[in-house]
Amino acid sequence: MKAFYDVLKVPLQLYGITYRCDHPLYDECTLYLVKDRGLAVIQQRFDPETKMSWWSKVDPWLANDLYLSSNFPSVFKELSGLPEYGIYPTITVRKLMWKLRMKPMKKEKWEFDP
Repeated sequence: MKAFYDVLKVPLQLYGITYRCDHPLYDECTLYLVKDRGLAVIQQRFDPETKMSWWSKVDPWLANDLYLSSNFPSVFKELSGLPEYGIYPTITVRKLMWKLRMKPMKKEKWEFDP
């Protein structure tokens, strides 16, 4: 039996900002900034009517939990960087959760890795 991340939906995002950019994979992400270094985090979305998926910002309740993880400072230091042409280093939310040693969210059948 696998344990998955428990979803506690708190609608208020306290950490990270929504960042819009001209990235080939996504238009907006959740950006964590410390001074001039940043880390962009994206989450996959799915529209059941059109059967299309896309990458976007992280759910607000999850953005808070990621930032408040005890391992976040060391992982941020390892992965973050300066922007190149307005684009910060990017990671998917699922990969970040593994790096932070958090329980993963249940993977949906339509999800894939870029």
